[in-house]
Amino acid sequence: MKRIIVAITGASGTILGYKLLEALHNNKDVETYLVISQGAKTTLLDESNITVEQVEALADYVFDEYEMNAHISSGSYKTDGMVISPCSMKTLSALANAYDDNLIVRAADVCLKENRRVILSPREMPFNSIHLRNMKLCADAGYVIMPPVFTFYNKPQTMDDQINHFIGKILMQLDIEYSKFTPWRSQ
Repeated sequence: MKRIIVAITGASGTILGYKLLEALHNNKDVETYLVISQGAKTTLLDESNITVEQVEALADYVFDEYEMNAHISSGSYKTDGMVISPCSMKTLSALANAYDDNLIVRAADVCLKENRRVILSPREMPFNSIHLRNMKLCADAGYVIMPPVFTFYNKPQTMDDQINHFIGKILMQLDIEYSKFTPWRSQ
């Protein structure tokens, strides 16, 4: 069984974290650990009809963002990786500087130091030079930077098609199959 930490921060695009949790929830070989920031809770309500309770119901374990004694804050608790989607610029900055003032940043820092995959989905547009510098610092440290980027080779018809493709790309990084993902196939 894989143990995956999912964090949702207050950037626009909280649906991405929800859909990722939904995909992982439907995979019985995955156990999920959710940390959702207060900013994400507010953004979720602003952007969708999805409640915080619906998001939390998809996770096996749910932690408050300041629950610093959670087992996922320790490197001795083995997980198989972490995804922060969406990743706010505030969280990106904290990660770039190892400013572990909440469980999201602490869990990511722990995964990184234990050589576990950590995927960041920064959500901002356009990126300014500070955002880009922080992404570079994170990439140089070993984080995987995966902003939600449109694809067209899979001939998407809906926004759900785009989201499912993005979720599939994230899950590829964690070695998890996703039936709604359409990989590139040459003609």
